[in-house]
Amino acid sequence: MHDESKRPLTIPAPQHVLDASVDFRIELLARLRDAVPEAFAEGKLDLELLKALVGDAVETRPERYEFNWAGKRDSIAMLQAPTRATLIPDRVNSVDFDDAQHVFIEGENLDVLKVLYRSYFGRVKLIYIDPPYNTGNDFVYPDNFADPLDHYLCLTGQKSGNGDYLTSQPERSGRFHSSWLSMMYPRLSIARQLLQDDGVIVVSIDDSELPSLRRLMDEVFGEEGFVAQFVWKSRKFPDSRSTTQVSVDHEYIIAYRRSTEGQFRGVERDETKFQNPDNDPRGAWMSRSILGLATAQQRPNLHYPITDPRAGISFDPPADRGWRYGKARMQKLIEEGCILFPSKAEGRPREKKFQKDLQNVFMAMPSIIDDVHTSDGTDEIRAAFGFQAFDFPKPSSLIRKFVEQLTTDDDTIIDFFAGSCSTAHAVIEQNRRDGRLRRYICVQFPEQCNADSEAAKRGYRTIADIGRHRIKSVIAGVAKARATTDPLDLQNGQHTGFRAFKLAASNIRRWTGLEDKKPDIYTAQLEAFTDTLVSGWKSENVIWEVALREGFSLTARIEKLNMPKSGNYWRVTDTEQDRAFSICLDNTLTLDAVQMLGLSKDDHFVCRDVALDDTLAANLALQCRLKVI
Repeated sequence: MHDESKRPLTIPAPQHVLDASVDFRIELLARLRDAVPEAFAEGKLDLELLKALVGDAVETRPERYEFNWAGKRDSIAMLQAPTRATLIPDRVNSVDFDDAQHVFIEGENLDVLKVLYRSYFGRVKLIYIDPPYNTGNDFVYPDNFADPLDHYLCLTGQKSGNGDYLTSQPERSGRFHSSWLSMMYPRLSIARQLLQDDGVIVVSIDDSELPSLRRLMDEVFGEEGFVAQFVWKSRKFPDSRSTTQVSVDHEYIIAYRRSTEGQFRGVERDETKFQNPDNDPRGAWMSRSILGLATAQQRPNLHYPITDPRAGISFDPPADRGWRYGKARMQKLIEEGCILFPSKAEGRPREKKFQKDLQNVFMAMPSIIDDVHTSDGTDEIRAAFGFQAFDFPKPSSLIRKFVEQLTTDDDTIIDFFAGSCSTAHAVIEQNRRDGRLRRYICVQFPEQCNADSEAAKRGYRTIADIGRHRIKSVIAGVAKARATTDPLDLQNGQHTGFRAFKLAASNIRRWTGLEDKKPDIYTAQLEAFTDTLVSGWKSENVIWEVALREGFSLTARIEKLNMPKSGNYWRVTDTEQDRAFSICLDNTLTLDAVQMLGLSKDDHFVCRDVALDDTLAANLALQCRLKVI
């Protein structure tokens, strides 16, 4: 027999903290392997076997309907390419950073979405975006496949080099749909993956890109994901400047859902319509139409005459409508006195609907929105800034309709084309009204304000500056309302502050190899990479990068641990996901100091690779889940 106590102990090697976002190709293969493991042979996906497994579901004909455009392959490559970007805290531009539950991010939104992927995959209830409408005006998104992060850092002055804004000029590319589609596709693809199963995405658009957007959304979400196309009467008064003598008074809002679990709540019924003028013992009632929606050819059973039992007058339904109910149901309603007959033959019978019979207090939300206008958004901007700081902002009350319809409790809402931050305004206001604790994440590219604009003249350098100021103004308004005991203020303990972050290059250096393999050059480069952190790194920035790489929320709490004479240790806790890890960024570690943390095998500990020798690494790997930078 073998003596098990004498068997060599296998010590797990410490894992490295990832230095880039998810590789979506690997992620997709992992999901396929989990769902259909039998389609993989020798570690690779066997497409022919996958087709055989799904059988008749595979279309074998050479021709099929598909949506394509010039540049689609590059846009897919943009989606799949991992980013080495990270987010660093911007405490100066934050409000109550340590306790805030809301987030504002300054950065290019495709890289930001990739950074957020691990942290927010399947966790977002509502995404609202108001993307560029591609009408010939400039839109600034540095989708440079060679190195999008490098291009962004040049544009924003974080790195030396010449970088020009990518613009959509009407005489060059602004009128072509392809550039716009290539910009939107990777962003929508990641957005879909951030939605939870009952999540919904809502997109504002106008006539210019409506057809393209619908086809693109069908591709990303599937045609079955379509929920509704809302028509928003955005203009309150006709446009006297129209050159076509047609005033375009509307825009569109398109809604798609991740799965059939995504549902609108519906709008509250107007209970004032229920009265009881005849003192009916069954209670308050209202009259409603009993007409249907089917022709006699479609539903012949709904086309028949009904007779008033008291007056003997017979009534036929319209040939193109019919009645709402079949004969048996209609006769029962007549016997119960629930059909209101008119006194004249040319009148139309109606139903007596009792308030007590309603199944719920909500009815379907209309697809036409005509009670809020662009001018309302303009008024909000002028109230916040004292001048017109932003052109054509979406009214917060428009977005608040969808926040109210689709979210509740502590749901997360994302807007990655944030502009002047109407979405943040809408979430704060809806929380104030119903006492919920929804969280928003707003992302805005630091697009330069036009030098001739009033905003630039008053010191607002970028659109991101405008967005942050708007949020601060709304926060101040809420504080003022609380001070005056606003009756709508149902929860005084709500946090309205926000954490500001900025997109930046990784704090972790990456070995890229050497073209010149001479021994002295190679040795010098190895020595330079003994420490994998970049020169001038800051503890808080590194900790946040590690947290995001590990999938922690942007609302996680970082606390410095009180460990006298034992080095600098922090505890990162994400209460939303019930996760935590400890981290030390000192140059050296001792086992005694680490043992003060009381780590167990289920605990996660992160430190620098340079701080470990082989013995300490072996001890820690046995004691806890060890990762190194």
